[in-house]
Amino acid sequence: MTTDSSSTKRTDGISTFKGQERALRADRLGTGGLLLSVLAATAPLMVVAGVMPTTFAVMGIVGQPLLFVLLGVILVLFGIGYAEMSRHVHNAGAFYAYISRGLGGTAGASAALVALVAYNALQVGIYGIFGFEVSGLFATYADLEIAWWIPALVAALAVGALGWLKIDVNAKVLGVLLVIEVVLVVIFDIAAVADPGKEGLSLHAFNPDTLTGAGVGTALCFCIAAFLGFEQAPVYAEETSRPHVLVPRVMFLAVGGVAVFLAVSSWALTVATGPSAIVGESQKQSAGLLFNLTESRLGGTFTDVLHILFVTGMFAAMLSFHNVVARYAFAMGREGLLPAAFGRTTDTSGAPGTGSLLQTAVSVVIVAAFAFADDKPTGDPTEPVLHLFTWGGNIGALGVILLMAAASFSVVVFFVRRGAAGTQAWRLATSAVAGIALLVIASYTVKDFDVLVGAGPDSSLSWLLPGIIGLALIVGLAQGLFLRARSPEAHARIGLGNEAFQLDKAASS
Repeated sequence: MTTDSSSTKRTDGISTFKGQERALRADRLGTGGLLLSVLAATAPLMVVAGVMPTTFAVMGIVGQPLLFVLLGVILVLFGIGYAEMSRHVHNAGAFYAYISRGLGGTAGASAALVALVAYNALQVGIYGIFGFEVSGLFATYADLEIAWWIPALVAALAVGALGWLKIDVNAKVLGVLLVIEVVLVVIFDIAAVADPGKEGLSLHAFNPDTLTGAGVGTALCFCIAAFLGFEQAPVYAEETSRPHVLVPRVMFLAVGGVAVFLAVSSWALTVATGPSAIVGESQKQSAGLLFNLTESRLGGTFTDVLHILFVTGMFAAMLSFHNVVARYAFAMGREGLLPAAFGRTTDTSGAPGTGSLLQTAVSVVIVAAFAFADDKPTGDPTEPVLHLFTWGGNIGALGVILLMAAASFSVVVFFVRRGAAGTQAWRLATSAVAGIALLVIASYTVKDFDVLVGAGPDSSLSWLLPGIIGLALIVGLAQGLFLRARSPEAHARIGLGNEAFQLDKAASS
């Protein structure tokens, strides 16, 4: 059998057998590009301006900075085993590939569908708050009233176009926006410390006594969503030249950096208002809290720029999640969990084009559905923010928390089956602890979903919305069982990625 040189090229053990159309192109990303692509999904300004005041207001927990520290520890424990497994598994399917290797192909098929639904929900949900904020900017600075869904649909098309391009272009876009966001938030942190509220430089927010009460478990659900993005590093493994080195490095840089950034920034909010006033001010001002604090300390121009960066940061997050969804679709198409058309990349850029088109179509349809259901006047946040953004964000967060828990236990099984339990004992212990902690957080998420989405305790939303993740899990399991019964070879290759093509190559030889 003869093949051209491009179809047999190898890069650090990742085969591109069957041609570039069946493999993401390696060497696109170094440490910087991968780190920026991953961190963009965390949308730091959206977290500081949106998630933090909401958590203070809804949960009444002053010790939010301490929660970020605790979650940082849990996610570092998770990352220890996850990073070690990334040295052995290089697959754009990330979570489901890892879960397949440890817990089997059926569990992997279920995880794949959960991941596809969860990241779609996270990505599409941001269009709601993005459209609302852009609409507000037009009203404030151009005296022009436009419906929220117009900028949301324009953004969906723009994100889809960028998703079709090669990843290094996206990394540059994401990186510029991210760096500016972080710099501005750090300037606010410094200003808050230099000009504290009437209670001074209080460290009360780090006092464990602030974490008492029924709202702590639910607050963890809010706060863990602020970290989502770091776990995406293995999704890009096939697009790096040294995935066994770069992926673990980026993951730990991301978790550590995000934990410190969030803890310091939430503490700065308590310093600026005073710990005793932070809950009341958050309830009164909501997402306007940060902007009001910056205006009094740093002036109107700084605050205007911050408003604009708030929007561009959300755009960066949408683009980052879009890329992840497209790569999950690519990996699933390559392994028979979606139609084969999704398992091919574009000729020009090597991006997973069909997966990108799928994600864009899903975004447009869902935004259009919420726009059609919106009977409120222009400028009302109910449909775009309280429904689309809040529902999508919490559905996605629940799915990713469950995936992280399953991946933690999969790490344990993977190394035990390989006979490496002794040499990897401390990593397996940290993975088990992280898995248990994540399951506890997931249980609180389901239990208090009515609080998370602002519905009453008797509302059907409290079970319908988390039921979306449950349905994806069940349908994925059914697909895995069907493949195991009808196509054992395809089932055995779930999670193998390009390694499966090496088997094809060996067989054809």
